[in-house]
Amino acid sequence: MRSPVTRALACAGIALLALTACTTAPQEEDTSPREEPSPSEPPFEPVLAPRLLAEMDLDAKIGQLLVLTAQGTTAADNAAQIEAYRPGGIIYFDANLTGAAQIAEFSNGVQELSQTPLFVGVDQEQGLVVRLPVGTRFPDAMAVGATRDPELAALRATTTAAELAALGINLNYAPDADVNTDPANPVIGIRSFGSEPDLVSEMALAEADAYAGQGIVPVVKHFPGHGDTDVDSHTGLPVIDLPRDRWEAEHLPPFRAAVEAGVDAVMTAHVLMPQLDPDEPATLSSEIIGGILRDELGYEGVVTTDALNMEGVRQRHSDGENAVLALEAGVDQLLMPPDPAAAVAAIKAAVEEGRLTEERIDESVLRVLSLKEKRGILEADPVDPAAAEEAVSDPEHAGAAQRVADASATVLRNTDGVLPLAPGARVRVEGTNADRLAAALTEAGLEVVTGDADAVIVGTNTAPVGRSTAPTVAVSQGGPYPLASSDADGFVAVYSAVDASLAAAARVIAGEVEPTGTLPVSIPDTAEFGAGLSY
Repeated sequence: MRSPVTRALACAGIALLALTACTTAPQEEDTSPREEPSPSEPPFEPVLAPRLLAEMDLDAKIGQLLVLTAQGTTAADNAAQIEAYRPGGIIYFDANLTGAAQIAEFSNGVQELSQTPLFVGVDQEQGLVVRLPVGTRFPDAMAVGATRDPELAALRATTTAAELAALGINLNYAPDADVNTDPANPVIGIRSFGSEPDLVSEMALAEADAYAGQGIVPVVKHFPGHGDTDVDSHTGLPVIDLPRDRWEAEHLPPFRAAVEAGVDAVMTAHVLMPQLDPDEPATLSSEIIGGILRDELGYEGVVTTDALNMEGVRQRHSDGENAVLALEAGVDQLLMPPDPAAAVAAIKAAVEEGRLTEERIDESVLRVLSLKEKRGILEADPVDPAAAEEAVSDPEHAGAAQRVADASATVLRNTDGVLPLAPGARVRVEGTNADRLAAALTEAGLEVVTGDADAVIVGTNTAPVGRSTAPTVAVSQGGPYPLASSDADGFVAVYSAVDASLAAAARVIAGEVEPTGTLPVSIPDTAEFGAGLSY
């Protein structure tokens, strides 16, 4: 069923749409893959979006600028806020989601409630950042970077996109295009593809293109770069005091490449970069968003803020003023305003006072509506809850995740050829995720024991691993940086703690899989970008 807005417009016989018939009779479901324009194709020329914009009053236009946090677990729980604000989108979190059929029904329901079809978004980066309680768990982005294979990046995104589409989710706040140059980064780390801008550019664009090709809006984040921070912008305001030339060399390239490819959407970062704008964080900066992203780079797509309930953007202004400043800076959508009523009131007041013109509002609304039209959201049919259940449990998807994980495993130390272990070797397992790692080692044909062992396998995330009385092998599930202070005889980095990554580590340790991953970051004074041993 099409939305009430698009069905009514079609039935009115709008000449621009060149429609020859209109019906609300049930249609035979088209299960063929959707052929959607990729981000690198020529600019999309909207037809329906300008007509929808022309029929909106100011309140409806302002609504399209808002992406609200989903409430409860049903569409009915969101009826009040959809009626009150007429938002351009909603975003799901863990607390909203219980199962595939429930998510599909939720998505169908909120679309039915909305006069204008919604962006239904989620943070499903994979690895550390996932919201869905169902579906395939792929390794983190840094693991993908270790494969050096953009086809595997595309596989991760295509598989994720297929599951999102089946659930009625049409926008993913991914991929992460930050270049992780600070080993101590508390918020990016393995969410990044690596520490070299060319690698990050290649992998981020492969994923963005794959998402768009499946009809899922990708959001490249976090401009102008969150990879050189030692503060989490959820809890404070990071300050990145890099000279402009160094920022341009190290952190801008993935975003420049995204702009040149015409990606659907870019998310801003709540970071202060004094040498780009000493006064405002990027989200609120006319110098950074309007000046650099829009004017210098020429980006014409949708710009969304990062979540406006984060402390990194709430330290200097009221919530209402933040909404106005973001729009003045050149942003199009306000993600998760903590007080939507205050945001709407402040925007309306800014229009009345002349700080914002209605023409400026129209620019953003047209971008939002055009992107919805481009990705088929304005005329999308409801999803099938039963088909959603099947999509998120497809065994081929699990196989795809294992392919990525196996290709990512990187051996960074192998003293005296301790690896691979002999078939049936006795291993004692300790440390991070020891139980899950033990199960994976058993599956790989090794004997897990609690006493004397041929080798000790120690899982770690950030802590160094020392030697034991038996040969010791570290399995690094976070960033590979503990290598610098570890005395372990063997060191295997898989850059993720998902099941597929632990299985990949076990398979490499047991010799079932040859390690082919290479280091996607440099480890100061220890290992260079591109390091990696094989058997």
